[in-house]
Formats: sequence, structure tokens, C-alpha cells
Amino acid sequence: MQAIIKWMAQQLPAADGDCRRLFHGRGGMVPGYEWLVIDWLPPVAVIRVYQPASPDKVAPLVEWLGQRPEVEAVVWQPRGQQADAGVECLYGEVIGPHVVTEAGLRYQVDARAVQNSGLFLDMRPGRAWVRQHAEGARVLNLFAYTCAFSVAAVAGGAECVVNVDMSSRSLSTGRSNHRLNAQDAADVRYLAVNLLRSWSRIRRPGPYELVVIDPPSFQPGSFVAVKDYIKVLRRLPELTLPGSRVLLCHNDPRETRQFLEELMEENLPDFARLDSFGAGDDFPECGDHQGLKVTVYQREGADA
Repeated sequence: MQAIIKWMAQQLPAADGDCRRLFHGRGGMVPGYEWLVIDWLPPVAVIRVYQPASPDKVAPLVEWLGQRPEVEAVVWQPRGQQADAGVECLYGEVIGPHVVTEAGLRYQVDARAVQNSGLFLDMRPGRAWVRQHAEGARVLNLFAYTCAFSVAAVAGGAECVVNVDMSSRSLSTGRSNHRLNAQDAADVRYLAVNLLRSWSRIRRPGPYELVVIDPPSFQPGSFVAVKDYIKVLRRLPELTLPGSRVLLCHNDPRETRQFLEELMEENLPDFARLDSFGAGDDFPECGDHQGLKVTVYQREGADA
């Protein structure tokens, strides 16, 4: 475990007060700990485990974290089939949601959530890209979750953002995130709908100059990427204009970048690939395909 502690000792100061992944075991950089992830949601460290395990198995890590002055609490979160085992606080105390920062923006998170805390840390480069390219744009944020992309877009000067997600609860947190950043006056809209059945409502505020598509990889009953992603991509011509940009995200480790690139080439040849990137440097991967894949496309017919 010394390798994990050494890595966290580098990541904690690198966070500089922002949220960050302290250890990304799923990237395979420390063999034998692919089941372990540790996220930093200041001042709380969240230990996420993806196989049957007890807190005793990571006791040295909990002890090390508890000795850091900036760490006020350590949370244990079983994931997957172990989620029923329950979230518990191993050190300190966590009472309700709290606010974290990323690149000067504020987001509400819940360190004791059974599943997702409210902010996907691996998408930090994606949010930075949107913030950089949103000025004056009408933005469509599909699978918006808690609207972190929307916050970044408004911070970047977007004219309007339309957030679409099935969960009204997540969108409610999104409203809170905009208020946290004093973005109440921005033209931000929220559609709590199943997008696969609501294209007319989604199309109405458009067309859009920037579209963000960040779906779950596998969510039975609502969206399964291998069969449903193409249904979303085929709507892009009616949602965009020549020159519009699209940020496509996919985080299924079983798929490579070719999954989306082949779909785009076969079905939307008038969209040109501009760029691609992954998660931040706090998400190291043994290979170049296991983790998050982000690809930027632009609809042809206007200058970039």
C-alpha cells in the first residue's frame, strides 16, 4: 500500500483546494488494486470499492488520510453489487451535502451518496473545453445530471443552455449549482424528460452551436450505449448548424475510441473530427483505451 500512499501524497497538494482523484486503481497502475478508487471532495476523502471488501483491508490508507490536516472525514462507499453493504464514515463526520470547487467554479456534492456524489471528476478536461468554447453559443447539454457542463458553459459566456436529463432531482441540484456560482440571471433551461422520446421538445430551443453528449454506459431501461448512442447521434443534423461543435463522451472500459469514431464516420460523414482527449492526469491508465474517451466533432459547412 506504500505505492498508493506515495501517489496520494503527490495528488493531495496538487489538488490545491479543488476536488481531485487521489488514487485511480481502476487504471491498473498498481496491480492488485484495480478495485479501489479514492476521491477527494474537500474536506472529505471517499474510498470507493468495486469488489467485496471490508474497511480493514485499507486500514493503513484510512490512517494516513486521517493524519492529514486538510482531511476532516473519510467515507467508505461500496459500489456495484456491494452497494447494499452501505456507505459509512470511517473517520470524522459528514453531515449532508457540501460544496467543492473546480477551476474557480462551485458544485454541490454528497460524499455519503450510495452511488454518484454529484460531480464526475474524470470529466474535468471536458468541462474546461466547454468553458473555453461556449462564448456566445446556444448549448445543448444531454444527460445533464447535475448540470456541471452547464455551469462551465455559462462561465464561458454561453448565450443559452438547455439541460436534458430524466432525473428531476439531479436537475434540481443543477439549479443549485448555478445559484452557487451566481448564475441566476443566465438563460438556463431544464427538461426532465427521456430524451429518446422527447426530440421535438429538445429541438425547439435550438438550433445549437455546441452540443454535449455524456451518457451513462449502461443504464437498463433508459440508455445502453452500445445500442442507444447511435439514436442520439442521428439527431445531430436537426439539432445543429454548419459549424456547430459536438463533444462526445464515452466511459465504457470495454470500448475504445473507435466505437464512437466508427459510428460518426458511417452515419454522420459531414461531421469532422477536431480533437480527442481523456481524463486528467489524476486518472492514469495502463493503456490508452480503458478510461474516459472524449472526442470533439464539428459539422462542416463553416469555418472552425
